[in-house]
Amino acid sequence: MTRILVCGVDEAGRGPLAGAGYAAAVILDPSRPIVGLNDSKKLTAKKRDALEILIQERALAWAVAYASAAEIDAINILQASLLAMQRAIEGLHITPTEVLVDGLHCPKISLPSRAIVQGDALEPAISAASILAKTARDRELLLLHARYPQYGFDRHKGYPTREHLAALAQHGITPEHRRSYAPVRRCMAGTIT
Repeated sequence: MTRILVCGVDEAGRGPLAGAGYAAAVILDPSRPIVGLNDSKKLTAKKRDALEILIQERALAWAVAYASAAEIDAINILQASLLAMQRAIEGLHITPTEVLVDGLHCPKISLPSRAIVQGDALEPAISAASILAKTARDRELLLLHARYPQYGFDRHKGYPTREHLAALAQHGITPEHRRSYAPVRRCMAGTIT
């Protein structure tokens, strides 16, 4: 009998104005359950960091991938998210029998897949993927903060907060800003205040 290997997939970073979009793919081990898995947005950063370690230790396979800000600008955020998901799935060292994706859309892959709305709260493997994608992206934003401290990436993680918009107005854009996003376009045009 073939063993069913379910892969959960989720992304992080669709809304921010800067940085890459991340995705993760996780195949959990049913014999090594992880307590506390949930949608990453419902967990504290400390809890996500602790769960990230457990997921990486206990999962049968996991992979994280991203699509750059330039790719997001070139093909749009939805297509870039799907590309990052495809890259994460392809990065697994075990081939799953089924892929469950959070949201409305599945990436272009040759495996059976289905999209599940709010899957990150319903399917443990998707929850695990959501945590890995979020922690990887948050780490990237800390690196961006080290390069561009005047933007406050360590606090807002690239989201269009009042602080971030004020920094854009004062300092202009970085190479990591998504030029296709309206607030960044307004900044480039000199109309952001």
